[in-house]
Parts: sequence; C-alpha cells; structure tokens
Amino acid sequence: MVVTATSITESEECLHCTFASRYVQESLPKFKIPNNSMPKEAAYQIVNDELMLDGNPRLNLASFVSTWMEPECDKLIMSSINKNYVDMDEYPVTTELQNRCVNMLAHLFHAPVGDNETAVGVSTVGSSEAIMLAGLAFKRKWQARRKAEGKPFDKPNIVTGANVQVCWEKFARYFEVELKEVKLKEGYYVMDPAKAVEMVDENTLCIAAILGSTLTGEFEDVKLLNELLTKKNKETGWDTPIHVDAASGGFIAPFLWPDLEWDFRLPLVKSINVSGHKYGLVYAGVGWVIWRSKEDLPNELVFHINYLGSDQPTFTLNFSKDAVVISYSRSRVDVSVNAVSQFQGYKGIMENCVANAKVLTDGITKMGRFDIVSKDVGVPVVAFSLRDSSKYTVFDVSEHLRRFGWIVPAYTMPPDAEHIAVLRVVIREDFSHSLAERLVSDIEKILTELDTQPPRLPTKAVRVTAEEVQNDKGDGLHQFHTDIVETQKDIIKHWRRIAGKKTSGVC
Repeated sequence: MVVTATSITESEECLHCTFASRYVQESLPKFKIPNNSMPKEAAYQIVNDELMLDGNPRLNLASFVSTWMEPECDKLIMSSINKNYVDMDEYPVTTELQNRCVNMLAHLFHAPVGDNETAVGVSTVGSSEAIMLAGLAFKRKWQARRKAEGKPFDKPNIVTGANVQVCWEKFARYFEVELKEVKLKEGYYVMDPAKAVEMVDENTLCIAAILGSTLTGEFEDVKLLNELLTKKNKETGWDTPIHVDAASGGFIAPFLWPDLEWDFRLPLVKSINVSGHKYGLVYAGVGWVIWRSKEDLPNELVFHINYLGSDQPTFTLNFSKDAVVISYSRSRVDVSVNAVSQFQGYKGIMENCVANAKVLTDGITKMGRFDIVSKDVGVPVVAFSLRDSSKYTVFDVSEHLRRFGWIVPAYTMPPDAEHIAVLRVVIREDFSHSLAERLVSDIEKILTELDTQPPRLPTKAVRVTAEEVQNDKGDGLHQFHTDIVETQKDIIKHWRRIAGKKTSGVC
C-alpha cells in the first residue's frame, strides 16, 4: 500500500498502447486524468496489459489467502457485488446470512450458546479488523473496571509472542496499548505460555495466543496457557482473559484435531478471530470475530443508526462494504467439494492440504540440504532452513525460484531467533500433489546450479584493483580476505537490524 508518493504532477511520462491504439491514436498521460474520453475497450486493454505482469496467484506460496473458488461462488460474487452490506434494512437476507455464519462459527468453536440463542460476533474485512475490535473490547472492559476501583487506567498492555502477525503491532500503536512480546529461541518459534504468564500484570488487557503461527504454522498451547493464567488470576485477584488469534488455524483444528482444546471450552478464552479468506476457503475480504457472551462485548462500542431505515446496531471499523463476502462465505459451506456433508467436505479439503504438505516435506527432507522447522500438527505450512549457508542463502534460493514462477518468501525469525532464516511454503486448497513434486524438482535444480557458482559477494568484497594485484606481496591478498570478512559482518548486522521489525506481514 502506498501511503505517500513523490510529487509527479509535472511528469511527462505517458502510456503507449499496443492494441488500444486502434481506438486511441495519441499516447495517454500516466499520472494525470486524460483530457479526452476513450472507448471502454481501450481502457480495459490498457489496464489488462499491465496486470499481466503480476505474479500468478496460484503460484504465490507466500500468501495464506485463498486463490481459488468454485464457479458457482463466482456467480454469487457478481450477483452481490452491487449491494452495500451496511444497508441491513434494504438487504435483510444478506444480514440473515451473516448471522447464520456467526452462529455456525460460535458452535464450531464451542461457544456456550443454546440452540435457540443468538451468538455474539460480526463479519469484518479480514482478521486485522477483527483483532482491532476484540482488542478494543478488552481495553474498554479493563478501563471500566479500573475506573470503578479508582485505579489508573492509562497504561494498558497486551502480552503476545514475538511471532504474532503485524496487525497486533498495528493495534497496539493505533490504540495506545503497550505490546509486551515473549521472545523466541532457536528450535521453539511460538510463545512460551509460562513466560507469557510471567509478563502479565494488573495493566494487562489479555494474552493473545496464536492458533497457527505465520512463521511456521505451529499451534500455541492455549490449554496450558489457560491453566497457568487461571492459577495466576487466583493468586493475584486479577481477571486477565485470553484472546485466540485463529486467523489461519480456526478452520483447520476443528476438522483435523477436534479434541484439541484451544477455543471456548477453555473458560478464560473470551474472544476468537478467524479469517474466512484463509482456510475458510473464500477470496480475500472477510474475517470474523466471535465473543463468548454478550457480557464480553461492551454495549458502548455498539453504535445504532436509523437513517438507512430501521434501527441497525453496528460494531465495525469500516462502514460501507459490498455484500460479496457474506454471500460467498455462506455459499462455500454449501458447495464444499465432494461433500457427504458440509463438515466432511471441509475435513476432506484440510486432509488433502496436510497430505500435500507431507509430500513437499518428504521431498525437501530427502535432499539432505534443509532442516524442517514447521510441525506436523498445525496449519499446512512447510518452513525450512538451509543447513549450510556459506555459499548461498535461503534468500538466493527464493530469488531463483521466481524464474520458475514460484513466489516463496524467505525471512529471518523474530528476536531472539533472528539468526535463523527460513523459506516458507503455504499449502492451500489449490496446491496439488503434482505441484508439490514440481516445486521439489525445481528446488533441486536451483541447488545444483548454485553449487556450481562461486559465492556471490557484494561489490565491496571484490573491489581489488589491477594495481593491487600487481603490487601484491601478500598484503593485497590479506586485504581481499579482510574485505570478505567485513562484508559478512555487514550482512549479519543488516539482518539483525531488520529482524526487530515484523517480517510476517504477509497474511
């Protein structure tokens, strides 16, 4: 997203069209609105030609976001794209579909909701908005309690692991909440529940646990966290709750590991967010946040409007949004591929994703060149690091994979494991067994090629002039060696410097 841009109002740069020149005889300004009109065919062709340079979404293995849906869902998208969902009175069926989805998720996550009761939750524009709403609910409840006790309420904090997605850092910065992060360590890339509970104080709004770490796909131990935090609450008299960020794992754990306790079965879990556009199997644009009960969502955060018709309660950061996300979220449940039942349909898709992740894991392991850092139980993600990075790094492998069309991210782990750099492949529904085998084959080709090349060094390391070579009596060679060592140190310093920033922004 571009936040600011250099002023280019005086730029004379133009767009020169190929096929569109049949309709447009003159070149078009690139950064200004054209003075004259053009045929719709030409406008389409101009934009489409540039969009062809984007990567192939199916081969974008960096993203957790769904890149395929059934054709029937595509039809529903087009039939709902002109509806503004916020007009609940005008589009009551869409509102009902949203409420049904909220209730489905509440029951899926074992919320204490009776068969004839309405669950508490809302659709959002992804898990980022869902986390903002959940965080605000925690902050308001904490502030109200502190005010009633006559205590300060100006220094709230949230405890998380250093592996959290960047939207948690956004929430903390936007809404003035301190983010207290539990550092990672080599071999353990999720939040340590014991260390998290140690960091809790009277100003802690909640502990945020991650069901499906962006870095490795691993599930955090929410059950152990609940036990340890319950004990601390009894000792201190506090009432610190838990929020579960199930953006990726919320649509996986209930189908593959139904006995795993991470949700509302645990008393301290007060809210859960999940991304429909990840393993909810729908296109980007929808997330959900579910609360345990009405008492966990302060009434003061719910707004009531009536200028669109009847009284309409709303609790979102956004207002206008199309109804597409609601229609295709509900439809995805009903058209699950090869479903004996909708539940079995989802389960079959998740089992297939895990099976394809194993194909990729086995292929990478057989090379003997990588260490697998992801886990078997978790989101179907394959994260792996090079055993020997003396000649080339995972960043070189990532760069070379783009020649084959693959988009595979390479990144360093957060503190205190920033010396570990990995490649990560997200296995989505549209990543098949054959594609997994093809990716393994392409990685092997790249490694063979990189093995035969000399180490790629920055300019500083190879800056040896002809005069230095001619006059060298040992000193020149020593200087050359020193430059290499200094360059390696510079590289390490660079990665340590950026490792303090969130590197898991892709969701």
